[in-house]
Amino acid sequence: MSYQDQITSPTLLINEQITRANIKRMADKAARNGKKLVPHWKTAQSHEIGNWAKEYGIKEVTASSIKLAEYLCGQGWDNIHIAFPFNPLEIPRLNYLSANHSLSVQLVNAATTQKLANELTHEVGFFIEIDAGYGRTGVHISDFGTMEEIIRIAAATDKLKFKGFYLHPGHTYYTPDKAEIYEQSRQALRMLKTKYQSEFPNLVTRIGDTPGCAVTEDFGDIDELGPGNFVFFDLMQAELGSCTKEDISVCLAVPVVDISLERKEILVHGGGVHLAKDVLVDANGNKNFGEVVLLNEAGWTIPTDRSYVKSISQEHGLIKASDSLMASVKVGDLLGILPVHSCMTADCMGEYLSLDGEKIDHCEGAFLK
Repeated sequence: MSYQDQITSPTLLINEQITRANIKRMADKAARNGKKLVPHWKTAQSHEIGNWAKEYGIKEVTASSIKLAEYLCGQGWDNIHIAFPFNPLEIPRLNYLSANHSLSVQLVNAATTQKLANELTHEVGFFIEIDAGYGRTGVHISDFGTMEEIIRIAAATDKLKFKGFYLHPGHTYYTPDKAEIYEQSRQALRMLKTKYQSEFPNLVTRIGDTPGCAVTEDFGDIDELGPGNFVFFDLMQAELGSCTKEDISVCLAVPVVDISLERKEILVHGGGVHLAKDVLVDANGNKNFGEVVLLNEAGWTIPTDRSYVKSISQEHGLIKASDSLMASVKVGDLLGILPVHSCMTADCMGEYLSLDGEKIDHCEGAFLK
């Protein structure tokens, strides 16, 4: 049975071959540079895709929440790092998981560090997250007082083990000069390593963002790479130059429910609850919520004439169609939509369908069942 015969409503397709190629490419880059690849699993959120990653020598993984960390426990990872400023209300859950699994957390203030020192029942590693210009979260690169207070509190207990410094230069998503941002990030982490390595000889530095990791070749003395979106890529990454559209390995299959010949528009069942509402805006102000691909037995092809989702509501998607698409599509057909932000689309959908017709797990789908 064709995978298309199984689809009656919006369904997230995954091309295993392209996904594996993306993972292998980043794993090869890390190995070529002598770095450890610890991918952020907020994009894939899957046991099965994790098994693919292990085939390319990946042994540790990063989670975006304790819920995802719990989902990944028991899957053979050497360590699961929760890369979000730790929420002290979740210490009981952390105690439960750390009884049988190697976990590490991200710390950005003394208050949470003290709560962990007081209440942890098992050893947990920690990174101090550093803000070197992004401005979202983390201890500012010049705030040695906070860094040293975190380290001092942790040193008073045998339950917190200092692993190093974590930096997410997320402004690579918004700034064309990614090389300059990475140079600033390298310098910041080098300074911290020089300052603290005599006291902590096993200290490591980790940097994680897909645009930078995808285009950078010289990572200097950074020890570990932690990108996430590279597993699938998406239209945003293609626009940033991290990949080509041919590297995008997921697409949303959507049923065509109406066609307007007058307006050259196609209405599909596939809206904000499926794609999320991330959007790209072109030079003319046109909004793009996803681009049309043509489904076939081998996956999908990218048409020469671009058609795109011009607007979405909860369940509806409205496609601005090219002449060639208008000439070939009919009500009841399936179209594919390349997502603007694959992490959010996967999170919305909660599972994948392979091109072999097999369902592949996702954390969100598992917790809904």
